[in-house]
Amino acid sequence: MPGTRKPVGVTGANTVTISFAGFNRAWAAWIADRLERRGVTVVQQRWDPPLSVPLEEALRDLTLARGRVLVILSDWYFQLGPRSHEEWNRALRSEVAPDPDRFAAVCVTTSALPGATSAFGAADLTNVGAEEAERRLLARLGLPTDPLPDAGTVPGPRFPSDTPQVWGGVPRRNIRFTGREQLLNDAYRALQEAGPGAGVVTLHGMSGVGKTQLAAEYVYRFGSEYDVVWWVPADRRALYRQKLAELAPELGLSTGAEYGERLRAVRDSLRRGDPHSHWLLILDGADEPDQIWDLVPTGPGHVLITSRNPEWSEHNSNLVEVPVYRRGESVAFIRRRAPRLTSAEADQLAEALEDLPLLLDQTAGWLNDSDLSVEEYIALLDGGIDQDVVKVSADFPLAFQTAWSILLNKLRDTVPESVDLLRLCSFFAPGSIPVRLLKDMPPGDLPEQVAGLMSDPLLWNKAINQLRQYSVVRLESHESGVDAASSGESIYMHRMVHQIVGHDMTEENRQEFIDVVRRALAAADPGRPTDTRLWPAYAEITPHLKWADVLKSTDPAVQTLVLNCLRYMYLSGEYRAGIKLGERAMAAWRELFGEDHPRIWDVSYHYANLLRAVGDYAGTEAIERAVVERLRAERGPDDLEHLRAASGLAADLRGLGQYDEALEVSSRVLTAYQGLLGDQDSRTLNAQSNLAVTLRLLGRYQESLELDRRTLDARRQLLRQRHTWTLYSEIAYAIDLRLLGRYNEAFSLQNQSVQVHRRVLGPDNPQSLRAEHNLALCHYRNGERAKASALFSRVLERCERVLGDSDPLTMMFAAGQSCFAREHGNIDQARAISEKVVSGYAYMLGEKHPYAAGSRGNHALILRNVGERDHAHVLLEEALATMTRAVGENHPWTLGCAINASALRNLVGDPEAAAVLTDSVITRAVEVLGRTHPLTLSARIAHAADLRGIRDRQKAEKIENEALEDLATTLGAQHTHTVSARSRTRPYWDFEPLVA
Repeated sequence: MPGTRKPVGVTGANTVTISFAGFNRAWAAWIADRLERRGVTVVQQRWDPPLSVPLEEALRDLTLARGRVLVILSDWYFQLGPRSHEEWNRALRSEVAPDPDRFAAVCVTTSALPGATSAFGAADLTNVGAEEAERRLLARLGLPTDPLPDAGTVPGPRFPSDTPQVWGGVPRRNIRFTGREQLLNDAYRALQEAGPGAGVVTLHGMSGVGKTQLAAEYVYRFGSEYDVVWWVPADRRALYRQKLAELAPELGLSTGAEYGERLRAVRDSLRRGDPHSHWLLILDGADEPDQIWDLVPTGPGHVLITSRNPEWSEHNSNLVEVPVYRRGESVAFIRRRAPRLTSAEADQLAEALEDLPLLLDQTAGWLNDSDLSVEEYIALLDGGIDQDVVKVSADFPLAFQTAWSILLNKLRDTVPESVDLLRLCSFFAPGSIPVRLLKDMPPGDLPEQVAGLMSDPLLWNKAINQLRQYSVVRLESHESGVDAASSGESIYMHRMVHQIVGHDMTEENRQEFIDVVRRALAAADPGRPTDTRLWPAYAEITPHLKWADVLKSTDPAVQTLVLNCLRYMYLSGEYRAGIKLGERAMAAWRELFGEDHPRIWDVSYHYANLLRAVGDYAGTEAIERAVVERLRAERGPDDLEHLRAASGLAADLRGLGQYDEALEVSSRVLTAYQGLLGDQDSRTLNAQSNLAVTLRLLGRYQESLELDRRTLDARRQLLRQRHTWTLYSEIAYAIDLRLLGRYNEAFSLQNQSVQVHRRVLGPDNPQSLRAEHNLALCHYRNGERAKASALFSRVLERCERVLGDSDPLTMMFAAGQSCFAREHGNIDQARAISEKVVSGYAYMLGEKHPYAAGSRGNHALILRNVGERDHAHVLLEEALATMTRAVGENHPWTLGCAINASALRNLVGDPEAAAVLTDSVITRAVEVLGRTHPLTLSARIAHAADLRGIRDRQKAEKIENEALEDLATTLGAQHTHTVSARSRTRPYWDFEPLVA
């Protein structure tokens, strides 16, 4: 019987050595903190003695430490080795029972433990709160149990039984997790030592090495230190955005149903650390940093990434390389997975399988249930099975290929339905596979053997459990998902498993299974890609199109799915992925159907939209002009397919700066639609909106405003207030108002619309970025410098991150940022950005395009500010001449260039020419824009300055006074333009590129 328990200090120094299995590190940290607060010296010692060391000897080694030994009892503590309960009972009776004063224990599990653990006299810490657990711990060690005062106490580790307030998506804990202590410590230290906003660690290594399992173990060991733990699949951008957005309701954020709004709210909440600053986000399978790095949250929390790609180091992440197991880890793991094997056999198997964790897991699992000896299995690996049965990439060990042949044969013999399910899954993308799409299909649409599997819950569970038993797949948890798009069942298949299964079937089976997956994807098509509420469904579907080889399908429903996904990619801003799909669809369908099939016209339309979105106007013009001419010749000018193609051609012409032809085509298309479909049809409204764009680019702002107002009114009446096209019309109308100088009205509409855009489309959607940029311009024109500055910078940064430096939107935003920086004193930034804009437009559109001319004119103003007057003068005169040739002498862009050119003429000593030019500008501006338009008013103020330069002061004063009066009436006496004019600061005009 154990003797009387003594206080800690009786046996020597006031010291306690905590012995714990790595699994229970959180408990060790909490106990150490509780004891150290009471003056106890604590030493933490992880328990994992080599299997070659007898248990008795390992327990005796614990007594070499000073003070008491406190053992944290859990089932994991006794599984290490593994060693049998019989071995443990002998050792405990031999070493612990005779020396009860040296050993104490706490129990943190309800599982059955070796009977002789009663020798520890353990305090039970299960199913109690932190206060009671601390009291029991202290009582067991003979320490005072009175609570300590809280005043000034630094918070310690969270009580391990207190799970994080928010927890979602985390895989089940792998009870066979082995080793990796140094890697866990390295990741923990890197995250803890990182500064605010820099806590990002990437676990990187080859496929199958156990990165995901390591991340999961990290979560379970250290998760109690966080308020929020959220696991997100990160192998696909769209799915990542959707899953991250699902965190919003868990954080208690008030948002609408649209996942774009949720995503914005989540990222902002994490950045601010409100309501939780201790958060951990796990990005699993992020193998393409360029696809998601811009969406990695910043803030006071931590981000843990798993990836095969070490390029995460270029995105401010610390790298922790995950190698294969060390041999000792391999042996220990195999012994736990297959207890019937000896250490020597485990060593042999590890050698044959090259210590790759995934393969060890799969192989040892079924070896444990098999009569096959390790020697026989290794003989099979050495050549007993045809190596050509499966072929995978050179990244994988050859042994892995053969081992998988053995495993698949085993599955065929036990539960053949599980192999059929695997094969079906191989025609989805690797990673998260929505098998519910298969289960939702009518049984008649499924192959006979699979139909039975899907309709029989018992057979389904048997197949899944067999695959889970051999670690082939894992069931994904959806406890935290709230959207219909993400509910239901899905399984996770590693890409290495996916690749091998895809090669292991006959051509007949391949065709049968791929047809099933294609039909399942088509059945899941919501059918309305313009509805932002359905975008999560498209985000889930699109990654699987490639793997199901949908472009070879002759099924009309599958083809419609492809077209809808292209439309979704265009509207959601996934341009690059959409271009790749569109390019492949064009080639595949031409080969499948021929050049004249209607599907070619359909895919050409969507493909051209995507190309145009990234600025490839010449490429889209060539495609769509050919389609227009062909359809017009074959079907006539009023054919709907022809009109749709003609509408696209008009957009291409706008992008190329060929505005007159664009006007002719746009007008014809609108007239035809009105005659065929009426004024309220969505296609008619789109054509009306497109004509307004053309008029705006031609400088006919009032006509554009009237059309946009009619379109906006109709869309508000016919569509949802939050519909994408309604929001688009709000931007267009607000831009018209601003270009007409109606700044307050423009701001009022755009400010409200920006908020809705963020909620509905998300902050990084291209249309949302356009809305914010126009809001920044509204602030700018209203003289609200601070608000404009913050918004300009933020929008440009996000656009560069999301769309890239050379995207048309990025170029447009950069032009605005440069002008703002020039006017407000940051001349170096203005010049650096402007140089990129000038070269970018010249490369994209050519030197003669109005955007190239306008950007050169803007750059000349920067040169003028840094004293390079002669260079600025030459550049402005060239810009004026080019702009005149491109859009005519009466276009507002030309008039603005002329105002700037007149200023440089004055500076280089030619005031007469300057006065002649501004006088001409006034006449033309009054005719085109009206007497009180801001551009006309600028011309009048500039002309007064030029008249003073040639000493015609009387006329100058008259013109100036009239202009000041009109400025005060139009914009207000205290408006920044009025104040500047009153102080005789010469006005300049900024060229502003517009979306074509």
